Amino acid sequence: MDFEQIVLGAGDAIMVCDGAGLITLWNPAAERIFGFTEADALGQSLDMIIPHRQRQRHWDGYHKTMETAVTKYGADVLRVPALHKDGHTLSIAFTVSMLFSTDHQVTGIVAIVRDETARFAEERKLRARLAQAEAKAETSDINGERR
Repeated sequence: MDFEQIVLGAGDAIMVCDGAGLITLWNPAAERIFGFTEADALGQSLDMIIPHRQRQRHWDGYHKTMETAVTKYGADVLRVPALHKDGHTLSIAFTVSMLFSTDHQVTGIVAIVRDETARFAEERKLRARLAQAEAKAETSDINGERR
């Protein structure tokens, strides 16, 4: 099986980071989603896509994961904000997998990332419409109006 073709052709971003959080692999989907080219990303910190207010929490979790070789986001999807190269905010969802050397030492982490910005915006609109409908129904009940 040609894993390079899988990585290059994937519709989701695939990125690999070393133990320090420096990007060592950045596929074409990552470029499409985040706007940074492979040349922009390789060797750079993940800070380039992490909003400033999320960085401390991210790095606390990242370093703990590197120390323990345990992550709950291998099966559970994590949804967080991210940054595009042009500065706009994205809503992303991702899972991660630990990478190990032949002697079972953690060498890095791979993330599979999907841009869910449009879906998240649509859900926000639907929640707002539902809240409006519920408020209208409550008002009708209070005023004794029939539905």
